[in-house]
Amino acid sequence: MRDLADPRLAAFLTAVLLIVLNACASTPPDEPDDLCAVFEEKRSWYKHARAAEKRWGMPIEVGMAFIHKESSYISDARPERNKILWVIPWTRPSSAYGYAQATNAAWKDYRKATGRRFVARDDIRDALDFIGWYNHRSHKALGISKADAYSLYLAYYVGPTGYRKGVWKSQPKVQGYARRVADRAYRYNRQLRRCE
Repeated sequence: MRDLADPRLAAFLTAVLLIVLNACASTPPDEPDDLCAVFEEKRSWYKHARAAEKRWGMPIEVGMAFIHKESSYISDARPERNKILWVIPWTRPSSAYGYAQATNAAWKDYRKATGRRFVARDDIRDALDFIGWYNHRSHKALGISKADAYSLYLAYYVGPTGYRKGVWKSQPKVQGYARRVADRAYRYNRQLRRCE
């Protein structure tokens, strides 16, 4: 039997492990602006989006438009680091992470509310379920239609209290984000009708 302390064996095993881990990492779709192409390339994503729709009543196009805006389909997306003197990387502005850019606090609430302990923010299935749960919560608490991507995104961005207080009304940048999400959801809906 080979000695596990052999440096060549250790290097080989490390290389194999890195290849396996890299193969597990999901890459963004080649054509993120075409939902049919996204689902053609990432076949399991349709199944996960459909499951979130069935569980929470969130239209597929809404969940996918949220993910496009939040992470551009990058599984391990994080907010850009703040910089000291415009150059030196410092802390991140929030704990947001993954496809849905869920913060630590929101993710903890989701896990507690749903009883789902073994979920990951960098897993598209879990991210879609999180967005569905969050939007369902906004629907219940704020009376927002589950098909109203604009208002749902405002509530997602500023939180339920911020939405209720109307803080977004003085934030044109946030309104612009919500408009882009709503526009994308509309386009995704039209595309989905073509290929579903």
